[in-house]
Amino acid sequence: MDKEIKILVVDDEERIRRLLRMYLEREQYVIDEADNGEDALKMALATDYDLILLDLMLPGKDGIDVCKELREKKATPIIMLTAKGEEANRVQGFEAGTDDYIVKPFSPREVVLRVKALLRRTANSPYVQTDTTTRDVLVFPHLTIDNDAHRVTADGHEVSLTPKEYELLHFLAKSPDKVFDREQLLKEVWHYEFFGDLRTVDTHVKRLREKLNKVSPAAAKMIVTVWGVGYKFEVVNE
Repeated sequence: MDKEIKILVVDDEERIRRLLRMYLEREQYVIDEADNGEDALKMALATDYDLILLDLMLPGKDGIDVCKELREKKATPIIMLTAKGEEANRVQGFEAGTDDYIVKPFSPREVVLRVKALLRRTANSPYVQTDTTTRDVLVFPHLTIDNDAHRVTADGHEVSLTPKEYELLHFLAKSPDKVFDREQLLKEVWHYEFFGDLRTVDTHVKRLREKLNKVSPAAAKMIVTVWGVGYKFEVVNE
């Protein structure tokens, strides 16, 4: 039997929670609900959800605060739901660590498709093959990226990354020594073209380096800042 998928739906409107629950339960997902940020954060910390649908505008602690605080402890995939479609709100959400963004009003079918896509990108394979020649694996000194299992290990320690942190690392590592500017990274990793505020990339690079540095300073040094341009992945052999 396949592992059951648990999703937390967070929205202060009961109508929206009920609608999302109906569509997601049709896909055999197990749904929990919260109608405020404080309860959502407690539930997200206490339970290992496979994904969280998180409304931005919540009473008390808003979605941005919930996302930031959760990211200090967990890498649970998050899709932000909001009525605000302006670029500044998208940037704010991505900086906080959200993995995708859906603007209200939305089609429930679109939400289901986005959920499935994000779950596909983050699902660990239950079958571990020892033959790496048939697997999509990038192996460097101090760092291994298993793209089939979406697993990163640095000096033998598994590193817990959010989906976007993982995608950013994998994208850079696929092209060692190639320099990418922030606009290119936003387009290729986030699939958005922002004009103006590019801090989203800097925030994720900083967070990625911090997580790698905790277990392998050598691996963290592979993500190199090219001043005035952007970032590159550089193999170190120390």
